[in-house]
Amino acid sequence: MGTFIVSRILNMIPTLLIVAVIVFLITRMIPGDPAAVMLGPQASVENIAKLTEQLGLNEPLYIQFFEYIGGLFQGNFGVSLAYNQPIADLIMERFPNTVVLAVSALIIAIMIGVPAGIISATKQNSLVDYVITTVSLVGVSMPVFWLGVMLVLYFSVNLGWFPATGMGQWDEGFGEFIKHLILPSITLATIPTATFARITRSSMLEVISQEYIKTARSKGLSEFIVICKHAFKNAVTPLLTVMGLQISMMLGGAVLTETIFSWPGMGLLIIDAIEKRDFVVVQSTVLFIAFIFVAVNLVVDILYKVVNPKINYSTNKGGTN
Repeated sequence: MGTFIVSRILNMIPTLLIVAVIVFLITRMIPGDPAAVMLGPQASVENIAKLTEQLGLNEPLYIQFFEYIGGLFQGNFGVSLAYNQPIADLIMERFPNTVVLAVSALIIAIMIGVPAGIISATKQNSLVDYVITTVSLVGVSMPVFWLGVMLVLYFSVNLGWFPATGMGQWDEGFGEFIKHLILPSITLATIPTATFARITRSSMLEVISQEYIKTARSKGLSEFIVICKHAFKNAVTPLLTVMGLQISMMLGGAVLTETIFSWPGMGLLIIDAIEKRDFVVVQSTVLFIAFIFVAVNLVVDILYKVVNPKINYSTNKGGTN
């Protein structure tokens, strides 16, 4: 187990390096001169050239790249061209907001999606099963940007129940903070909820048909104990995989949700950086998100061992004893 963890941590280094190379090259392809964007349309050619030199953007790409990578190995993400402050400070300022949003969405997804999947599996081919399956399919296919706009139009504009944009401050009261959190959390939770329901249903159906479940029922155990203690415990492993991927996507991919609701998180930071041609922020934030992604996957692999001790990490194929 320890060898596996060390191996995975070491494998993170080339993965992140590849991501850094790809993002560095892509950000340089973004149309527009960062210096010209920062100075505005009225800037002279001389001023643009002077700022470009100050920012080091006139250096060859390979020199810019090696300087960037060298800074990363020293723990330096660089300084934002548009915000004029260390990018690490920007990330630490915005990332907690994204975590709050992602955790809220994850709680909603688990509380609704997992029970819905269990109910659908235990009532296979019934009306309830068909309804849950249909709603799950719609949820997976639902465009996030469309759902977010519809929620704003109905619950904010028409009914006035919740704020349309922004993030409530703690000094305004806990209730006000929750009001700002509800709509973006529901929007971000839609696809994970539907995904959890479908995966839970599929996994539960496979487990319920096993002989040991029939044996547990034959012993006179209640259906609740059979499903929750015996069936779900053995059906949770596939759900962990999907849950890990969804957590990574919610932490790093909440761009649309945060943009719609003006939620001051990582997603909105990336959009603002792209609009301002601040590619240093873009490449650093994407690299940070990549790190979160592989870190969450590592945690999920460790949880596999906790949930199912039969998993053997001593081989590259990850076989079982």
